[in-house]
Amino acid sequence: MTSLIIFGLLISLMLTGMPISIALGLTVLSFMFTLTDVRTESVALKLFTGIENFEIMAIPFFILAGNFLTHGGVARRMINFATSMVGHWYGGLGLAGVMACALFAAVSGSSPATVIAIGSIMMPAMVKQGFPKRFGAGVITTSGALGILIPPSIVMVIYCVATGGSIALDPAGHRVSSASVGQMFIAGVIPGLMLATLLGFTTFYRAWRNDYPRLPKASWAERVTAFRKCMWGLLLILIVLGGIYTGMFTPTEAAAVSAVYAFVIAVFVYRDMSLKDVPKVLLGSANMSAMLLYIITNAVLFSFLMTYENIPQQIATWITSVGVDWIVFLLIVNLLLLIAGNVMEPSSIILIMAPILFPVAIKLGIDPIHFGILMTVNMEVGLCHPPVGLNLYVASGIAKMGITELTVAVWPWLLTMLIFLGVVTYVPEISLWLPRLLGMI
Repeated sequence: MTSLIIFGLLISLMLTGMPISIALGLTVLSFMFTLTDVRTESVALKLFTGIENFEIMAIPFFILAGNFLTHGGVARRMINFATSMVGHWYGGLGLAGVMACALFAAVSGSSPATVIAIGSIMMPAMVKQGFPKRFGAGVITTSGALGILIPPSIVMVIYCVATGGSIALDPAGHRVSSASVGQMFIAGVIPGLMLATLLGFTTFYRAWRNDYPRLPKASWAERVTAFRKCMWGLLLILIVLGGIYTGMFTPTEAAAVSAVYAFVIAVFVYRDMSLKDVPKVLLGSANMSAMLLYIITNAVLFSFLMTYENIPQQIATWITSVGVDWIVFLLIVNLLLLIAGNVMEPSSIILIMAPILFPVAIKLGIDPIHFGILMTVNMEVGLCHPPVGLNLYVASGIAKMGITELTVAVWPWLLTMLIFLGVVTYVPEISLWLPRLLGMI
């Protein structure tokens, strides 16, 4: 009954069109002050301590780094390199778009930023080359979603923050901690490369069937030149992942280093951004960070309410008592997250659902890293389908297409993503092999 009241109130407030962050806060405060005896001081203390988390600091830094790279000409150089490598294959510019999105995802951590940075350059080029607009829009919309799977990923940081305070017991009754940001970043490498390859294959197949244009094959000298020009941007991947794995700095420190590095190469190395443009980038990053941190603050309260009422543990006990195994549970989780993707954006879904589902998953013996990757892939799919798929709206503005037309355009790649979701759900080693190989598990 408690669960029904809480979720009924939350859904009712969301249906009024109220922002999710405010709906979360009002749900928690209304329930606590009317149906519980929780002291006001406890709520205030939880609000403060809930966001007093070192890992949360990584979010604004990664956002800032992504914005510097988006405005600093890094994307254009990555596109030129990708085009020189695969432009002569069937659907060359489309394949270059997938490859460029994967490369930019590895330095930005944000899907919308990837769609904007790559799509604003690739879409006009593909139309000019003779590709149908729908083909180009489908490629960029779905490939841009790689921004939250290939590390560094803001969504992965949010998952770690959301599950960090959860009380989770494995089947033997031992307490299990959430995955660390470093573990999640390393775990995302193989799934990210696999999905990029599958999206590339879908692009190649459709281009081959329809005999879309191909570019002249670039010489090795042109490829080396293109690589040299984008090398400074690609070095950020080595700095972030290499620094985390070698222990030179934590993921949060890596985020701060990446922000400073992105500023230096955008302003002083590539010189595509002047110092007078920096305040605008800082302000935009601050706005986006404030929005996410406000959602996180209210989600922390919601998680506190869930824990206070012991709801996740009750759900876990009920699921195990009715005989639901991990296979059926993960199917239910996928369906639940795909449905949630119709009405909420990724950070809100993770912050609301992860604290509830995480203890249940651990109770059924599911690895926290595997569960985090599964949720991240679900968020990718949610970014690419209506009615609130953020990538659709970003791509719609770039391609000058309606949401309905764009939804039809993305379906071959969206189907590929759904197939990959099924594979990554039931083959945990895709997520766990690399962290295990590197001794992180």
